Amino acid sequence: MLGSVFDFLTGLLGPFGPLIVVGMLGILLILITIPLMLKERDDPLQKLKDAREGKVNKRAQKAERKEKLRRASANEKLAKYKAFLEPKSEEELAGIKLKLMQAGYQSRDAVRAFYLAQMALGIGGLILGVFYFVFVKGTEGATTQDTLMWVLGPGAAGYFLPKYWVTRRVETRKEEITQGFPDALDMLLVCVEAGQSLDQSIVRVARELRASYPSLADEFEIVSYEMKAGKDKAQVLGDMGERCGVPDVASFTTVMIQSAAFGTSIAEALRVYAGEMRDKRVMRAEEAANKLPTKMTLATMMLTVPPLLIILVGPSVHSITQIGQ
Repeated sequence: MLGSVFDFLTGLLGPFGPLIVVGMLGILLILITIPLMLKERDDPLQKLKDAREGKVNKRAQKAERKEKLRRASANEKLAKYKAFLEPKSEEELAGIKLKLMQAGYQSRDAVRAFYLAQMALGIGGLILGVFYFVFVKGTEGATTQDTLMWVLGPGAAGYFLPKYWVTRRVETRKEEITQGFPDALDMLLVCVEAGQSLDQSIVRVARELRASYPSLADEFEIVSYEMKAGKDKAQVLGDMGERCGVPDVASFTTVMIQSAAFGTSIAEALRVYAGEMRDKRVMRAEEAANKLPTKMTLATMMLTVPPLLIILVGPSVHSITQIGQ
């Protein structure tokens, strides 16, 4: 019987038919097993045993209840699957959380949504690859390399697509913050010299930068909210430098923390640092302009040399061919 099934699958799907069917059954079993594991209920006897041993602390329950109320805006559906949608290592969790914050995803469920997108796109790409390989491309005459490319390729592309998207977004956001930071410092300096406090100046700068540099405006807005909430100013500025991931912002936060610690004038520190940022922006523009001729050399040679050779050598080649005839 197994031999007849094997022959039927080989005739229907090609030489790799049994392997494809086994892979699809494995994926189906995984998709069925995950919800069953997540919906598994705790053993009542184990709960009773824990209660008798004093492991259930009323104070811990009260604190957990308060934390749940405080985090009521979080996505409860994703919280159920946190064992599968969060890395086990604290270092890995902190690293991906920082990367997502630098990409502009400040949500509490950003890490879970990122891993959910990876898992969903990976499985979806794998299923699409199998269907395309079996029903569209066909399995007749397919080699092992073709099977792996068309079946595993879409799944791998779907799995790494969120990571590529986040990396590109981090680079774009850092570039935007770097370009707009000198203007933000100039506006901040004007507001401080006009008599406003640092908190009011940050609020005003966030509102004015919204149209031109929304990412930088979001960072200043988060700083203003945290200061209003009573968080320590040095910690707020340090968190801003870590979230942005830009050396200029990290240096600015260090200058502000040192200025507040030593009691020096914030306006004077802003004036000096804003001048340095303007000079640094001019230097970056000059560096980009100096790189332009080098980048254009290859394109110029590819677009200029072949037509020139055709114009100069073409008549001679034509004359030589005519003489040979």
